[in-house]
Formats: sequence, structure tokens, C-alpha cells
Amino acid sequence: MELVLEKKRIRLSKGQRKRREKPQLITTDAIVRVAGPEDEDGIMHLARVNHNENGLFKLNEQRVLSYLRPALHKLDGIVGVIGPKDKLEALILLKTSFYWYSDERFLEEMSIFVHPDYRHARDSRVQKLIAFAKQVSEGTGLPLLIGVLSNDRTSAKVGLYQKQFGPPAGAFFLYGRETGHFQEDADTQH
Repeated sequence: MELVLEKKRIRLSKGQRKRREKPQLITTDAIVRVAGPEDEDGIMHLARVNHNENGLFKLNEQRVLSYLRPALHKLDGIVGVIGPKDKLEALILLKTSFYWYSDERFLEEMSIFVHPDYRHARDSRVQKLIAFAKQVSEGTGLPLLIGVLSNDRTSAKVGLYQKQFGPPAGAFFLYGRETGHFQEDADTQH
């Protein structure tokens, strides 16, 4: 099955292109390391930024922590991060999981996110996180389930994943909401 997504392009005028701020190219190396409990605050900051961009539902930080804390101790999961604990650039949260019809475990990507300030980098953060996920899959012998759930630049993201993994094994469809369109009341935001 070949997944074909229509690209949406917005053409800016020449004047708009000249005035548009150019993203700064990040030249530091992207080194993925296994996160520990000391990274919790930095990861939670990235989780909030991720939710602001991609959230479908109201953010429940206690639920995030219920997934995160065991993985920070390598219990039924693992977290890979890039950057120092006080300024994390990117993360991937992998959890061991089961399908509803089987007792066989697999590795499920719960979140992969690169902070907007680090998306224009010589050394691609997302590609390093994907390589980390593959390495964990190979090291554990567990199949990896990873994908794209986004209404923003979807075809570009799917293309990146196809380069890393080959053809997709299906597709997600979202009815009744778009990613990144969840808005909390101003008094509940952090």
C-alpha cells in the first residue's frame, strides 16, 4: 500500500520572503543519551512545548509522569534525550506494550519531539532519535511501532519516516479534531 499525501504550499510574496526571519542553523552535534530521573524537569518542559504544538486533549501532567517515571528507571520503557538536563533539545519516549489480542511485547513510541529551536540543525535531532529507537528495538529484540500523528507538515514527516523505515504499515485518521488545536483556558496554562 502506498500512502500519498497532498502537499499544501503557501506561497509568500518576494517581500514577505525577504522580511521573514531565517532560522539559525544549529551546528552542535546531536548526541542521544539515556535519560535518568535527573532529567524529569527538562522532559516535562519539552512535554508542555510538545502539547502546545500537537495536543489533542487537555494536558494531564500526572498522567505524563505516570508514563515517564518508570521509563526514567528503565522499567517497561526508556527515554532518549539530546542536550543537558537544564536545556533539553529533543526526546523520545519508548514504552513496552501489548496488543489487545496477544501477550507478546513490542516497543511503542509514545512521543518523539524536537524543540522548535533545534529543528534547523546540521545534525538532525529527529534522525538521531529514530536511530536510537531502532537501536533499542534491536537490543531488546522487540519490534518497534512508531509513527506520525500530526496535521502539520504531515507529508514531510511521513517522507522522513519512509526513508528510515520503508513503506508504512498503515495510516492514522483523526475525526473531530486536529492536532495542535486543543486550547486550555488561560488560567490553566503553565
